[in-house]
Amino acid sequence: MNASIDETCPPWVSGLAAVADRYDGFLIDLWGVVHDGERAYPDVAACLARLRCAGRRICLLSNAPRRARGVVIKLAGFGIDPPLYDHVLTSGELARAALAAPPDPWHRALGPRFLHIGPARDRDIFTDLSHLTEVDRPEDADFLLNTGPVDFDDPLEAYQPMLDRAVVRGLPMLCANPDRVVMVGARRVMCAGALADRYAAIGGEVRYHGKPHALVYARALALLGVPADQPGRVLAIGDSLDTDVAGARAVGTAIAFVAGGIHREALGQRWGEQPAADRLAGLFAAAGVRPDYVVPRLVW
Repeated sequence: MNASIDETCPPWVSGLAAVADRYDGFLIDLWGVVHDGERAYPDVAACLARLRCAGRRICLLSNAPRRARGVVIKLAGFGIDPPLYDHVLTSGELARAALAAPPDPWHRALGPRFLHIGPARDRDIFTDLSHLTEVDRPEDADFLLNTGPVDFDDPLEAYQPMLDRAVVRGLPMLCANPDRVVMVGARRVMCAGALADRYAAIGGEVRYHGKPHALVYARALALLGVPADQPGRVLAIGDSLDTDVAGARAVGTAIAFVAGGIHREALGQRWGEQPAADRLAGLFAAAGVRPDYVVPRLVW
């Protein structure tokens, strides 16, 4: 472990072995950390196994806009099976819970008719909610349910006419994935958060479920059995400064930033390499957040 890269940068940690004994629980992001959407990254399964053998509790915490059970199946296809972790919690699971049993006046006021913006794979968050009715046009909807672009290759501009029609109607948007981009293989692709940002920019009202918002962390800490007033016993691991690092910092968990994720191009590095200290310092300063550690990837 090199703790003196630069006084403006957090310590560079080559693997979790250097810090794992400091924490009881781990909140681990999926896309960009455990897998790239197509396969698990090298050494991830071995790292999770070492954490589990050390008696650490693991919650895989994802902004995936779908039910956790679907994510479990996807992970198994990558060789990441339940013995390697304790729980999976997704933003889609929280969004579905809010639709099934509205927790506050905002959700209770949504109405029964919704327009889904997103691919078929995300439909599991509403298919069994009989009190809701899916419609095809903003003019027939009470609210927008945003789970992301229908196709990863869709440009943001393709959704502008529909968003314009929705904002004229004053439709609120429930965004089930605050991520703006994600890595799919070697590609950066748009996520639901980018659509939500555009909608908010033209005057639309948006409510988010998932990181960096506090509710998802409260649920995750409860799953780990960590009291809400002791978040420092948990290390969050993620590759997004906007969601993973900002969210963890706000709730008080420790945070390890994975340099090989979505900010890899900005850091000018190859996957798994150590970025230049000045690039890291500039990235953290621009984002206004600073993690506790920087790691190349999820490795023991």
